[in-house]
Amino acid sequence: MLNNNPNFERVAITLQHKEPDRVPLAEAAVAYQTMSKFLGKKVTADDLSSQIEFWIKAGYDYIALTAGVLQPGKVTEDSEISKVIKKSLTGKDEKDQNWNIEERIFIKNEDDFKLFPWEEIGKIDTNKDFYEVQRQLPSGMKIVALSGKIFTLSWLLMGYENFCINLMLKPKFIQQLIERVAELQYGILKEIIKIPDIAAIWAVDDLAFGTGPMIQPQAFRDYIFPWYKKFSKICHDNNKFFFFHSDGYLWDLMDDLLDLKIDALHPIDPTCMDIEEVKRKIGDKISLFGNISNELLQNGTTEEIVKLTKQRLKIIAPGGGYCIGSGNSVPEWAQIENYIAMIETVKKYGIYPINVK
Repeated sequence: MLNNNPNFERVAITLQHKEPDRVPLAEAAVAYQTMSKFLGKKVTADDLSSQIEFWIKAGYDYIALTAGVLQPGKVTEDSEISKVIKKSLTGKDEKDQNWNIEERIFIKNEDDFKLFPWEEIGKIDTNKDFYEVQRQLPSGMKIVALSGKIFTLSWLLMGYENFCINLMLKPKFIQQLIERVAELQYGILKEIIKIPDIAAIWAVDDLAFGTGPMIQPQAFRDYIFPWYKKFSKICHDNNKFFFFHSDGYLWDLMDDLLDLKIDALHPIDPTCMDIEEVKRKIGDKISLFGNISNELLQNGTTEEIVKLTKQRLKIIAPGGGYCIGSGNSVPEWAQIENYIAMIETVKKYGIYPINVK
């Protein structure tokens, strides 16, 4: 396995729509099971040294760490919020799926909102890993802090159907809920934004299904996007890049996302978005991340992965503005051979100037 020398300047040059030495790799999340298979040893959420080893050896120029109260990917295993909710409401902290935020509705009405342990959740320490990682980072490698989840956490707490009903019948209540969630996440962002070696903030918040937005676009404009404008401003005021992740069909929200002044959009969902069309229409305005099909990572052959990766390099990468990676994240069910085929193809054929046959 080629041991890459990490250098976030490679990503920074790409974000300026210029060509660095090669196309950077980019992921918001890689499952610990995948890291373990890659390194040939067990990697856990607490094992920061092995996580750093993975991100370096796989060829990334940064390590991704969560800065909010909700971890992208597997909420139950990797987030503190479910444990805090249970302990605050029952006084117990043992594991129990019935207290999983993905499995249970916690806020059905205004009374539940008032009783919810907002203050205790606000005490969750999300900073310690950033300082620990700093001591182990090689020169040139940076940290990307994962944040956001304003919309996702809001509807998860209520359940999607209940959230939508209240959005129609009690919009002021929904606004109050979203503001409380956003204040939590923004407060954490303000704390970590000045930590050295953080190069970018990556807001992860799914806004759309494969057919369009999960709620009316105007509701996003009224309640969600004003907060992400604040995220963008504090990032740029502190010389950090601001990335945004959302699955789904985003054309109905694309002007709004551009108005947030995001530096990159991820993952250009390959199940419903054509990245070549996105490149033609807005590729001069923002950088694009991702787009290698997760379905192929799971069920495809290595030959199919190599072919698709080379196609993306040939069409999307010239001129910069593209970091390549999966079409969502790298889950535990991705075939490790396919994942390795993707990153090794980038290292072999992603050298600028791109010359893929």
